[in-house]
Amino acid sequence: MLCAGKKSYFAAAVCIMTVTSMLAVSYLRLQRLSHQPKVIQESRRCRGKIALSTITALEGNKTFIISPYFDDRESKVTRVIGIVHHEDVKQLYCWFCCQADGKIYVSKAKIDVHSDRFGFPYGAADIVCLEPKNCDPTHVSIHQSSYGNTDQLPRFEIKNRKPETFSVDFTVCISAMFGNYNNVLQFIQSMEMYKILGVQKVVIYKNNCSHLMEKVLKFYIEEGTVEVIPWPINSHLRVSSKWRFMQDGTDIGYYGQITALNDCIYRNMERTKFVVLNDADEIILPLKHPDWKTMMNSLQEQNPGTSVFLFENHIFPETVSSPMFNISSWNTVPGVNILQHVYREPDRKEVINPRKMIVDPRKVIQTSVHSVLHAYGKSVNVPMDVALIYHCRKALQGDLPRESLIRDTTLWRYNSSLIMNVNKILSQTMLQPQN
Repeated sequence: MLCAGKKSYFAAAVCIMTVTSMLAVSYLRLQRLSHQPKVIQESRRCRGKIALSTITALEGNKTFIISPYFDDRESKVTRVIGIVHHEDVKQLYCWFCCQADGKIYVSKAKIDVHSDRFGFPYGAADIVCLEPKNCDPTHVSIHQSSYGNTDQLPRFEIKNRKPETFSVDFTVCISAMFGNYNNVLQFIQSMEMYKILGVQKVVIYKNNCSHLMEKVLKFYIEEGTVEVIPWPINSHLRVSSKWRFMQDGTDIGYYGQITALNDCIYRNMERTKFVVLNDADEIILPLKHPDWKTMMNSLQEQNPGTSVFLFENHIFPETVSSPMFNISSWNTVPGVNILQHVYREPDRKEVINPRKMIVDPRKVIQTSVHSVLHAYGKSVNVPMDVALIYHCRKALQGDLPRESLIRDTTLWRYNSSLIMNVNKILSQTMLQPQN
């Protein structure tokens, strides 16, 4: 025996630990070898049709592919953002076609289903494959087998292959717009507040919205502010408008919001300095700084090594209003006028307010809605005297009288610019009569 002859318990324990470590290392080495790309055939050209849809179902496999991204932060891999059934999808393979040498490589995928499924059978997943060392594939196909005819498999472009210089400082990710969304006035106000605070790009994962909202989105797309990602998830899965599984027979929560957020981070990883993860009815309001750029410069200086900044959510009930800024020309536009809602609910005892985030996308591996699941660097809760999330929506504490609410007019610091900008948008989109 390897441990024979050792008389002391200490020596025996050390011996057992050594053997265990050796076995673990051997196991990990074998696991890594099993995931190494293998040449399975040679081909003169890459086959398969290039996928153009945002969500692509793999035939009969309970797997949905969103998009692959090149990720070399730890090793040279393709990380595919997808949705899988957490129990039924056990094995997937990446098929890489290398144009340079005409060879097809297959890598066994590591399937990492995100921990925040909230009970739903389907969840966001990272499908991670080691890439061939001697080529930089531009496309990949995903298959449940390491052999077979893949000529009919969809091919997906691997994004982020080439590093880019940052084109913007802040990109806001909004997911997902659904339920025939028609809160037009508040949406425009949020968009204009984002621009005042320093945002150059807003990415919206759109399931559906009203005809009027489509008109507004078209304007912002043409302006260059908005990028709309089609999000027809209900064509593939039974979706819930709730975030927690309620035994209602649905497949995935909140229209696949978590998958969209992760895709948005990777989609913007190479082109924006910061990604902001919040909803269209939420605005991160700085209290000590005029805009997000000066706020983030200060926060980074005070918190070196931090990649995730979390801001506390505070509810400003849409049912409690102020007579100020009752602008008559806005009354014909559907939606909430946030300037009239400056009373926020007090904190509830033993209830932690949820948070939303501004992140360095190059440091995030996986995100949930209110926190990151895996990241390089630290996460910091930003104090409320530095900034808070203005969230104008239905009351959570609807029984509270007005006297129990806290009057908070931070938003009014921006009222002049906001009113002017909103009037301009309403005029240009023909939602407001021109003088």
